[in-house]
Amino acid sequence: MACWYEGPLAAFDTETTGVDVESDRIVSAAVVVQDAPGARPRVTRWLVNPGVPVPRAATAVHGLTEEHLQHNGRWPAPVMREIAEELAAHATAGRPLVVMNAPFDLTLLDRELRRHRASSLDRWFEAKPLLVLDPRVLDKQLDRYRKGRRTLTDLCAHYEVELDGAHEAAADALASLEVVRAVGRRFAARLERLSPSELHTLQAGWHAAQARGLQAWFARSGSDESVDPAWPLRPELPAAAA
Repeated sequence: MACWYEGPLAAFDTETTGVDVESDRIVSAAVVVQDAPGARPRVTRWLVNPGVPVPRAATAVHGLTEEHLQHNGRWPAPVMREIAEELAAHATAGRPLVVMNAPFDLTLLDRELRRHRASSLDRWFEAKPLLVLDPRVLDKQLDRYRKGRRTLTDLCAHYEVELDGAHEAAADALASLEVVRAVGRRFAARLERLSPSELHTLQAGWHAAQARGLQAWFARSGSDESVDPAWPLRPELPAAAA
């Protein structure tokens, strides 16, 4: 029987108006499904008119202008429902979902669902839990002493994965999926006996430990920046703190 990293995987990625999960919006998203290594991926894309200004800094990253989104994007409410339904279908099928830096994309989706659908992301996984594989968490845990940055671009270079069209949701999702397969192969002795469900639970602990380490580094550096240990979804902020 093939190990999970040689089997069917899905991947999810977003492009946004910024990096604040509580206030920024999704402008594009993609889900990529690959049934086996080397198989042709199936791609579902969404383009969103967020209904708010799109900063030039965000456009400089992903290339999506406010004018383009206004003319070609769909309103957020139906899109967010479709994305949640797509992710829930993969959960029901038992297909692991690869999400690079999961607390960002999944939390942002959760906030968009709350904003536009009066729902939460968790409600879509009451029957069958989402099994997340986060290449950033896996790489930091399994190769923790390697120096250097661990962005998607860096991980692709390290694991020799092609990233064609960075900061386009489908391209980033596919590259993240391929990185997870490469991580699985490189660390097969430590991963092949673990199920995606077991890995999901382990990653929550690994991310929390990684967050504590980064928080301690910030403190030593005199920075007051805070690091959220929650994974793969950050809890909703109280209304007074939002």
